[in-house]
Amino acid sequence: MTQSEAVRPWRHRFATTGPYVLLGLGAALSAASAKAAMDIGERYAAAVLAVAALALQIWWSVDGRRRAARGTAHRLYYLLRWALGFALSWCNPIFAVYAVLGYYDADLLLPRRLVRPALFATAITMAGSNIGGLPPADGVYWLAFVALLALHSGIAIGFDHIAVKESEHAAELRAANDRLARALRENAGLHAQLLLQAREAGVADERGRLAAEIHDTLAQGLTGIITQLQAAADSTDLAATRDHVERARALARHSLREARRSVQNLGPGQLEHDPLPTALEKIVAAWSAQTGVRAEITVTGTVEPLHHEIEATLLRIAQEALTNVGRHAGAQRTGVTLSYMGDEVTLDIRDDGIGFDPGGLPPRGATGGFGLGGMRARAERVAGTLDLESEPGLGTALSARVPLVRHE
Repeated sequence: MTQSEAVRPWRHRFATTGPYVLLGLGAALSAASAKAAMDIGERYAAAVLAVAALALQIWWSVDGRRRAARGTAHRLYYLLRWALGFALSWCNPIFAVYAVLGYYDADLLLPRRLVRPALFATAITMAGSNIGGLPPADGVYWLAFVALLALHSGIAIGFDHIAVKESEHAAELRAANDRLARALRENAGLHAQLLLQAREAGVADERGRLAAEIHDTLAQGLTGIITQLQAAADSTDLAATRDHVERARALARHSLREARRSVQNLGPGQLEHDPLPTALEKIVAAWSAQTGVRAEITVTGTVEPLHHEIEATLLRIAQEALTNVGRHAGAQRTGVTLSYMGDEVTLDIRDDGIGFDPGGLPPRGATGGFGLGGMRARAERVAGTLDLESEPGLGTALSARVPLVRHE
């Protein structure tokens, strides 16, 4: 949008009424000074020219304003009005108050290539009126005319240059804002796509985790129960039979507990009624009561409601990490820290267990478990990271960092 296309309402109003006001003002002042400044021929000429200017303005008001685009009629109107203003100023310099319109609306009526020539033409009229009319009477007047013409044209063209630069700058700002708006829309679409992919990948991971859970707990427990019952059926010793049945019963109880735990972990149901910090507190407390390991949770920073995918990811990582601590670490104490830090959230889980060599871990899936690879994959799907530090005999520290995406 150019400067002339972004016309403010007050410019529209002045374009409608201004020419009449200035023409009337010029005619009134000219009539008041006619006896001293004009002979009889100049008075008649000025009257005819003023009527012609009024007719031109009426024609333009009735017809010209309906033309949306600048065209031949706009150029003709500007040229005729300039010629009338020039002639009126020649008759009486006071009519320069009407001719000054050429400075005002050249950019509204003419194509860009004709604006500065039009401003220069108007400057001729204004410089001539300043020295008392054209043509100048002698050499001194000619010198004054040239100086005034340079002043008028320099000021008019200088202001036009500034206006063009401001218009170009405004156009650049609008283009930049449009690009930014498009980028924001694209980012919003990519964000939604990322979350959708995270959900879909999460479903696949849950299936894998459940398969690992069933394989590592329920399937092995049922296999042990079948083995013990088969041994009891084959045994002829009553005491041995009772021993096998008791072992089968113990395995069945253990498998039942594991089945209940797996069902509880099917989905982050804890987040349906509690915010993430409270859900983590309950999980840590329940895990501590189940394993007998002393556990504490700390929350730092300003707690904010997070997008449910972010909260579910952190909750799942905490559950899996605690499960690994309970199974393998042999820890006496475990600490869980949830930190809200500006543009990211960090979950740290540390234990004082036996530790291990991270470089000696088997590839993901080699043992059938979900493990570290699965937790890292969860974090990466929401643009996060997962780091692990451990040494034999020095415990283990796990840190998950994810972006702080607020709940909409």
